[in-house]
Amino acid sequence: MIVKHWIKKYDYVPDMVIIEGPEAGGHLGFSNEELVSNNKPKLEDITKEVVEYIKNVEKETKKEIPVIAAGGIWDGKDIKKFLNLGATGVQMATRFVATIECDASEEFKKAYINAKKEDIKIIKSPVGMPGRAIYNKFIKNTEKEKCKIDKCYNCIKTCNIASTPYCITKALINAVKGNLEDALIFCGSNVDKIKEIVSVESLMKELVCDL
Repeated sequence: MIVKHWIKKYDYVPDMVIIEGPEAGGHLGFSNEELVSNNKPKLEDITKEVVEYIKNVEKETKKEIPVIAAGGIWDGKDIKKFLNLGATGVQMATRFVATIECDASEEFKKAYINAKKEDIKIIKSPVGMPGRAIYNKFIKNTEKEKCKIDKCYNCIKTCNIASTPYCITKALINAVKGNLEDALIFCGSNVDKIKEIVSVESLMKELVCDL
């Protein structure tokens, strides 16, 4: 729908397509029912469909459009799998948070290291979308009692300051700065596998060795 709209209105096709599957961190483009289902959508199936469609668009427009798979990709074997499915590359976020070079706070990184499988939950975000996060004390408290909001950042139209349980912008900033008592900590589905903070160089070597 997006591609057709842009071709019709602007005679332009995407420079890149990024597919975020149901195992990604943060806000997710799926219903809550889909995410908690035993038969939830699979990134592999979505990637096949998108790659097939984009190939046809490339033929019609004579423009190369990279397709990037994202969401729950953990190691080189995962990367290879999606490359074999026709993706041009992958997007990885969660693993790179726990690197020395990441500019997030040490507290944020340690929250990833300390996270257990049972700590990872699909929550209802103040913006009205489901999201994957670490189910910490802050989230539990906001489910019981609304936080006082001193300032509105006007970050999204669907947020109603009168009814929203907390300010998502402030909660995300708190996470990055290390104020985890008042923080929303988004994460991917494999965050419990992270056990230490490593350098980007060592992580990249590990990923390449597994290809």
